[in-house]
Amino acid sequence: MSIGPFFGIPRNANVAYEMGFKPFLGAASFGQSTLLLLFTVVFFLLVYFLSLNPTKLVDYMGQWITPALLLSIVVLCVTGFVKLHHPLTAPTKNYQSASLFKGFIDGYTTMDALAALAFGIVILTTLRQKGISNKKELTSYTVKAGIVAGTALALVYLAIGFLGAKMASYGTFDNGTSLLSSASTILLGTGGKVLLGLIFTLACFTTCVGLTIACGQYFSKIYPKASYRLVVTVVTVVSFLIANLGLNQIIFVSVPFLVMAYPLTILLVTLSFFFKGSQKVYAGTMLLTGIVSLNDGLKMFGVNLHGIQSVMGTLPFASVGLGWVVPAIVGGAIGSVLEKFNRTFISTELEMKKAS
Repeated sequence: MSIGPFFGIPRNANVAYEMGFKPFLGAASFGQSTLLLLFTVVFFLLVYFLSLNPTKLVDYMGQWITPALLLSIVVLCVTGFVKLHHPLTAPTKNYQSASLFKGFIDGYTTMDALAALAFGIVILTTLRQKGISNKKELTSYTVKAGIVAGTALALVYLAIGFLGAKMASYGTFDNGTSLLSSASTILLGTGGKVLLGLIFTLACFTTCVGLTIACGQYFSKIYPKASYRLVVTVVTVVSFLIANLGLNQIIFVSVPFLVMAYPLTILLVTLSFFFKGSQKVYAGTMLLTGIVSLNDGLKMFGVNLHGIQSVMGTLPFASVGLGWVVPAIVGGAIGSVLEKFNRTFISTELEMKKAS
């Protein structure tokens, strides 16, 4: 729900509006809320109709949307590398110390790890619809898709990060969105603004379609009485309503929630590689991590639990926002010990029954 209609989809729709259309509206005669409403009506109608036919998604993205998106990013970044000759400057205050951890925490707002859990459903479902049912083949194709996606994302973030560093001589910027907007205008003029609008609109639109399909497939599977069409309809309508609250309001609510949810998501992904089927390891890790993450999220919401927060502040890495790391390791270790004890106990019982 968080990466679907509650946060992910409405937020992406707002970013598409802020970067893809708002810069070209100028002094519009309508109020901003009216313009956002009109944009989201068209945006979510397109999302809805494309999401109703998920088997076509791969074809649309493979043939048109993904190549256009990647080409737009390449044009912007290559132009920046060629035209921006200013030397790199010292990092800003926030990144002068523990920059790796700061960047790691800032990465929560991309929602990439959360979205990966949903897009994994889309990939597996699409592969099955293509006639691939063998578990080994499904795993192979999914791993390959993950490697391609991960590599592409890494290259995009590195290129945009380097572009941002080269823009330091032009002043300071409130966020990455304003920095990229300025960079595109400086490098390519009005055409750059159009290019950036195209990048954000395509990226956000494909993300919203993918997340809507993932929600439709997931909820129609666990609630068979709810058809895929019904779930997609509900997700689209709820996303449309929340999107019209505006980007600032959505971010205000979503960032503290991401601080709570992201460590748990990271651990779910990590545990799946090393502890398949180890229920107690999962339980111990998620429990202790969840307690720390909940405290961090409540703190960001402005809820002061002075005694608890004082204790949490003494945890290793708490000063850089990673206080959950050690509790996660401790919880996993406890779960592993209990798992081994449980297996030994069951094995002993079976041997006693055989002996009797």
